[in-house]
Amino acid sequence: MALKINKFPLAAGILSASLLFTAACSNDSASGDKASSGGDKGDQVIVDIFQGKVEIADQLKALTDQYTKEHPNVTFNIETVGGGADGAAALKAKFASGNEPDIFGNGGYQEAQTWKDKLEDLSDQPWVKDAYENTLTPMTIDGKVYGQPINLEGYGFAYNKELFKKAGIKEVPQTFSELEEAAKKLKAAGITPFSIGYGEWWVLGNHGLNIPFSAQEDPDAFIKGLNEGKAKISGNEKFKEYIKLLDLTIKYGNKNSLTTDYNTQVTNFATGEAAIIQQGNWIQPMLDKINPDLEVGIMPMPLGEGGPEKGKISVDVPGSWVVYNGAPEADKKAAKDFLNWIVTSEEGKRALVEDFKYVPAFKTIEADAKDIGPLGAEILKYSEKGNTIPWQFMKFPDGVREEFGASLQEYVGGQLTEEELYKEFENSWAKLKK
Repeated sequence: MALKINKFPLAAGILSASLLFTAACSNDSASGDKASSGGDKGDQVIVDIFQGKVEIADQLKALTDQYTKEHPNVTFNIETVGGGADGAAALKAKFASGNEPDIFGNGGYQEAQTWKDKLEDLSDQPWVKDAYENTLTPMTIDGKVYGQPINLEGYGFAYNKELFKKAGIKEVPQTFSELEEAAKKLKAAGITPFSIGYGEWWVLGNHGLNIPFSAQEDPDAFIKGLNEGKAKISGNEKFKEYIKLLDLTIKYGNKNSLTTDYNTQVTNFATGEAAIIQQGNWIQPMLDKINPDLEVGIMPMPLGEGGPEKGKISVDVPGSWVVYNGAPEADKKAAKDFLNWIVTSEEGKRALVEDFKYVPAFKTIEADAKDIGPLGAEILKYSEKGNTIPWQFMKFPDGVREEFGASLQEYVGGQLTEEELYKEFENSWAKLKK
């Protein structure tokens, strides 16, 4: 089945986070005319990549090894650091120390504007014409394209179909009350309903809060209102509904959620210790390693009993690969050639869907459900039906997402009341907006 996506607004952000492809690491490459095409045996070129998705570290290494076989004059230095604040700090530190990367990641929109002076213009690259409509939007500034979309990602509540069946849950929950009833049934069956890892700020500050932002009648107008001091989070019904949802996960989730990190959260879900996890299709490679026979689906994160967001999951471009415009010309040439090879060569396209389990951002790459995994196939179905909401968090002022995450962690830990939490959100936005 060839990949298709409906036209839906995209507002990229990593994860990926993480899920984020952010951070940087670079060794100075030797100067000179270093060929980077075909099997030329010119002077050696070293392309440095520093990326933040731990779940694809092995796959990325294998992909660069394949490229090196075909291009023996090019080698890669890859360092993987968990995304989020650590990755962002590492990126800034590398640039500050003069060890700039050749290839790194950018979430687009506000982040693209922040880093624009460091980014190579990629508008003339061959892959630009093959990208799905809107996937280039996050990295397009003044009509110029500064990043290659890595993939499409989606998230919501992934669930264990076998455990749902064991608990007698016959219909996938679509509303808050249905989710609450499912949690009660799971608990009654001796199953921990939610695997929660709120030790990771981005689970809350990025993906969690994106739900009430995306559920606004006009998200862009709401964000503009916050920037102008005309909109309020306090008293906003969608934020109240989100906190109610958060409370549900805490009530029916694993203990010690604030000391549970990403790897532990995913492992608990993969091993069947819990039935539901707030994550996306990026966890598929980890699930395959731990429990390749796990039957999983994905459902919305419901706010109340339904609004325009009912039945929809969050799908977007998580980040884009960018090239440092201050790198030596030979390094830039090799970096661009590698990025083009990833999305045009048969080996690169195969790896993206079969090894990385990525839902492609390019119409020239076909993806079967058996290749991209159960979660990727679910994201594909939601996208084809138009049952998606975009990611808004990359439109936030720099630093707001991290402060949102920290405030939510304080709320989870009982240090803030709900009303105090909303005030913290508003204070963070007022302080960091430009």
